[in-house]
Amino acid sequence: MFASVFENVRKKCPLIHNITNYVTVNDCANIVLACGASPIMADDIEEAEEITSLCGGLNINIGTLNSRTVRSMLAAGKKANELHHPAVLDPVGAGASKLRTETAKRLISEVKFHVIRGNISEIKVLASGSGTTQGVDADVADRVTEENLGEAAAFAKAFAAETGAVIAITGAIDIVADSERAFCIRNGHPMMSSITGTGCQLSAMTAAFVTANPEHPLEAAAAAVCAMGLAGETAFSRLTDMDGNSTYRNYIIDAIFRMTPEELEKGAKYEVR
Repeated sequence: MFASVFENVRKKCPLIHNITNYVTVNDCANIVLACGASPIMADDIEEAEEITSLCGGLNINIGTLNSRTVRSMLAAGKKANELHHPAVLDPVGAGASKLRTETAKRLISEVKFHVIRGNISEIKVLASGSGTTQGVDADVADRVTEENLGEAAAFAKAFAAETGAVIAITGAIDIVADSERAFCIRNGHPMMSSITGTGCQLSAMTAAFVTANPEHPLEAAAAAVCAMGLAGETAFSRLTDMDGNSTYRNYIIDAIFRMTPEELEKGAKYEVR
């Protein structure tokens, strides 16, 4: 299943419009290229709709939010909806400030997203206002564990039903759900939390996967999450005693570049609930 999803990305090479944060914009562009798609990074209101019209999919990330780009995000999102292009939202830091929370909620209310991807605290804030985001990271009190996995999967399904989007909650255990099914994914490595941008990169790559597989957004999003986690595992296995988190970041991108659809299919660790 995931092999064919990945094959479609490399076969179709979708062009993805990214309105993302400047901390990780280069890494996002490179991981989109590594998976076989093509990125455009454009966030000015004067070209947001035009660039979206040229692309097949849209990735919106509020990581370095400012009032200037809010207009661009809304314009691009509405244009993507008009053209029936897949759109992904990464509500980075929702709950950390009033601007972030209100902007994320406004985007969800005015734009139809195929996928909303965030950590558990960000998603809980958007769903119920009860998350306890610490900066842009999930609070330890919110984290998905083996003990609360069933409850978390049910929560993701309920929010998917409410929004009409696939909900991707990433952490030590990842959950990717629509209103009926939840992929519970155990790929990844703890060191992924030591570098900035793995979540941002995943959202950009998710946009590529969903754009190449528009009829199967749940499977496409789950495949992207598995691919990122598997890349984290592969990258860690390459580290030497002299390497650190900077090398690890580069190895993750390399792992996506070199990953085959067959390796993704074989290495994906998940169950469906």
